[in-house]
Amino acid sequence: MTAPSITPSEVRRALLLRDEIALLDLRHEAAFAPGHPLFAANMAADRIALEAGTRLPRKDVPIVVYDAGEGLVAQAVDRLAALGYTDVRQLDGGLDAWRKAGFELFQDVNSYAKAFGELVESRRHTPSLPAEEVAALISSKANVAILDVRRFDEYATMNIPGSVSVPGAELVLRAGNIAPDPDTTIIVNCAGRTRSIIGTQSLINAGVANKVVALRNGTIGWTLAKQDLEHGADRRGGIGLFEGAKANAREVAYRAGVRHVSAEEATALEGQIHRTLYRFDVRSREDYAAGHIGGFRHYPGGQLVQEIDMAAPVRGARILLTDNMGVRADMTASWLAQMGWETYVLDGGYDRALEVGPPVDLPKPDPSRRYRRPYEGTEVNARAMQAYLDWEYGLVEQLRRDATHGFFVI
Repeated sequence: MTAPSITPSEVRRALLLRDEIALLDLRHEAAFAPGHPLFAANMAADRIALEAGTRLPRKDVPIVVYDAGEGLVAQAVDRLAALGYTDVRQLDGGLDAWRKAGFELFQDVNSYAKAFGELVESRRHTPSLPAEEVAALISSKANVAILDVRRFDEYATMNIPGSVSVPGAELVLRAGNIAPDPDTTIIVNCAGRTRSIIGTQSLINAGVANKVVALRNGTIGWTLAKQDLEHGADRRGGIGLFEGAKANAREVAYRAGVRHVSAEEATALEGQIHRTLYRFDVRSREDYAAGHIGGFRHYPGGQLVQEIDMAAPVRGARILLTDNMGVRADMTASWLAQMGWETYVLDGGYDRALEVGPPVDLPKPDPSRRYRRPYEGTEVNARAMQAYLDWEYGLVEQLRRDATHGFFVI
């Protein structure tokens, strides 16, 4: 089956106008990472049958597929058609045409979330400390709490000594338990930069009384400074809201343009079948398994912000979040809205029969086809780590050249 073509300029126009469009790069992640359009989503051609139903919930959503000359387009078009997708086009000239049109190519994965994080730091001057200063504070037994906002499995692999695991959206919910003393300095870290910037700024935006800073460049910066890491830690933060956190989180979401909807209003959103609606439960895996609202996919809030291109490849779609305590959904929604998403938070919904059971996860890709991030595992490649940081620092300027992002920072 041959799909009609669409030019790079027409795709760019759709992105600028916030039309719904899924721009799919059909290569495996290792080939995708060296260069792709900002809002391209990676969906390898041989994984379409596994992923499309979850990642592309509306069968008549506009889809544009491309490769870099590998001959993947025809099979992808056939697979999407067999699954019932009715509006599939191919990028005229593929990736090379995008480049020849003078449009930007971005490296790495989760590129636009990372670029957004750099923009946040640039606009808000998010405070940070270098590894050497943080190490000195730890050594002097200063009144500090180090909160690691990565996934728990990343934390368990290697972490800053003494740090506590508090994944992304859990920060505002749990900071009051870990650092109840307002004189405690909270230091937020991730592997590199993005999640620590967003985490630090989340606590600042939510009005925590403590001084809050990011560990500059995360565990990469820590490693480059030749500081030791822990391995196999299992410290997790308990729930503890600081004063005013719930109201402050809602105010942050309001300032970002997030809308709260009732169950009836959410049903009305779902009934608008001409629009794509992604529904995510942003709580922890354990909370979701204990009882969740049917139809909501589990995606922890911090990872959702970081991996939004993977979770929601239809740019211009709507997003509806749920969280029985509200704080995680409000904070997550505030960031997604600033990234240009039409974002809603469901009020209530937990006073009825809930579904019980763990999330259904997409099968993991072949490890040999994945792009290996320089911060993964325990291997130290100083040159690759420094190159990665240099790339991140250059993203604000690349966003300016690309000019399609539509981000704003409150």
